[in-house]
Amino acid sequence: MVTVDAAGTYQVLVTATYVDGTECDYLAEAVYTAESAPVFEAIVLEPSFNSSGLYTVEVINITGANPTSEYEFALDDGPFQSSTTFTNVTPGTHTIFGRLASGNCSISEFEIGIIDYPRFFTPNADGFHDTWNIIGLGVDPNLNAKIFIFDRYGKLLKQLSPTSPGWDGTFNGQPMPSNDYWFRVEFTEVDDLGTQRTVNGHFTLKR
Repeated sequence: MVTVDAAGTYQVLVTATYVDGTECDYLAEAVYTAESAPVFEAIVLEPSFNSSGLYTVEVINITGANPTSEYEFALDDGPFQSSTTFTNVTPGTHTIFGRLASGNCSISEFEIGIIDYPRFFTPNADGFHDTWNIIGLGVDPNLNAKIFIFDRYGKLLKQLSPTSPGWDGTFNGQPMPSNDYWFRVEFTEVDDLGTQRTVNGHFTLKR
């Protein structure tokens, strides 16, 4: 057995000796092409707090052992695709998987976070949307981001940590009524520049 560990063209000379002493040579040639799972990055094309609440993610800087290899990518549990663009991606943390289009070799992955906020919440203790907080802030570099919640008259009701469970819809232990509430968040944009941003918006408390 012959083992190779680098791409290239290899030749093997085999000499056969027969019982009558005759020798014959056989020359075999094989081309070995190195292939691997892709190494890549991903970016979000829209800034955080996009008005639609949906985002476009693009796979970039794709490299591999063989420059001519074709790759395909999948978002979370979705199907693999040849396109490097994913649309209508929701806020939160997502994992992008990459592999050879042939399906050979291992699968590589890249994690990306999208920052946004829930448009409503329902603090009725049913286990669904019971608290409100900014999505995607509770990781570096936003572990110390500042979040403030106000009523319609500008009264501060709560200051939140991005790593906390969130606002439960109360003020001084009393439930706040169904209504629109406002927030201000001071955070670091997840981009190459580390842009410092302040965003204001509003959401609905439903009971």
